[in-house]
This record gives sequence, C-alpha cells and structure tokens, in this order.
Amino acid sequence: MRTHIVWDWNGTLLSDMAAVVGASNAAFATVGLAPITLEEYRAHYEIPIPRFYERLMGRVPTAGEWTVLDDAFDAKYSELFPDCGLTPGVEGLLAGWNEAGRSQSVLSMYGHDKLVPAVDAFGITRYFTRVDGRRGESGGRKAGHLALHLDALGAGIDRGRTVLIGDAADDAEAALSSGIKSVLYTGGSHTREKLVHLGVPVVDSLAEAVAVAEELTR
Repeated sequence: MRTHIVWDWNGTLLSDMAAVVGASNAAFATVGLAPITLEEYRAHYEIPIPRFYERLMGRVPTAGEWTVLDDAFDAKYSELFPDCGLTPGVEGLLAGWNEAGRSQSVLSMYGHDKLVPAVDAFGITRYFTRVDGRRGESGGRKAGHLALHLDALGAGIDRGRTVLIGDAADDAEAALSSGIKSVLYTGGSHTREKLVHLGVPVVDSLAEAVAVAEELTR
C-alpha cells in the first residue's frame, strides 16, 4: 500500500496566523480582553479552544460568552481570509507527492462548508482524495473527526503507512488515538517548545515534514 498523508489546513497548508490573531483579538474585545501578539497567541493557544479563552480570562467563559466569542472570531476571520495564502512551497509538495504515486487528504477543524470552497479557490483540490472540515459545533478536539475521516478513506489507505501533518498538539493526540503517525510543523499555532515534548517529530518546514513522513512509513 502507498503512503498517505492527512494534512491539517489552518496554520499548516494555509498560512493564516495573522488572520487568526486578528480574529482572536476581535473576539477578545467582546469580553473586555486586551489584544495579544502573535508570539503571545502561540505561547498560550490550546485546544479545546474554550480552555484557551479560560487561560486568558482567568475563568471559564459562560455559554453566552462562548457564542459571542465564536461569532466575533468567525466574522473577523472571514473578513481577513482573502489576505491569506498557502504556506510557501505547498503546491510543489502536493504535486510531487501525487506524482510519486502516493495519496493525501485534508482534515480540518475549519467548518466543512467553508473549507471545501477555500481549498478549491487555491486550485489544489485535485491533489486530494478527500477534503473534510468540521461538521457540528466548533471548539472541540480533532480525534473524533480524524476517526471518521480515516473510516471514510477506508480500504484506500493503510493506517500503518498514514501520517498526519499538523501544527498543534491536538493533531499528535488525534493521530495517536487513531493508530497513525504524525509530524508537527512549527510554523503554525504552537511554538516549538510546546511541541517537542509530545514524542513525535517536530520540523520547521513542510518540506521537512513530507521527508519525515516518508521516512516514518518505510
């Protein structure tokens, strides 16, 4: 069976951290929190997202506050999204992986109805056997969504030769729960310091991530 990569989207294939921080600061303003920098975001960010808000607020947001925070984030992110681009080199990596006879898919916690047209707008849908975004409420963990994604891929992949490439601790934890390998990229939502203790390879570029994925499945 060929090696399969499951790609994360936000902060991995998509270079959107400026938009994420801008949208987060718009959300914070709704509950009276001061804006934070990219460095502060990466130092504090945590999944599930309500825990991230709790760290900054000093308490758990109420259900009403969570709704307001989530809505404010989504509105500002949609406004800033047009300025986002793919992480440099992504299209060449995707094309090269397919040309080598391997397969790949996308799994994101970005809403499915927004993810599919976003991926398509960048002209890269053709590289993927499947593109899945979050269905259901926001703010949760990836493990359950990954399990469904892998089930949908079915016999087309060998889980022993499947690697998730993402940018967050939650990606590694989701991969572990589904019995696949993972590689974490430092260019997204987490600092290297928050990733290196997880016991999975940590890299500083997606080219490195692809090379490591290939090594892990030999």
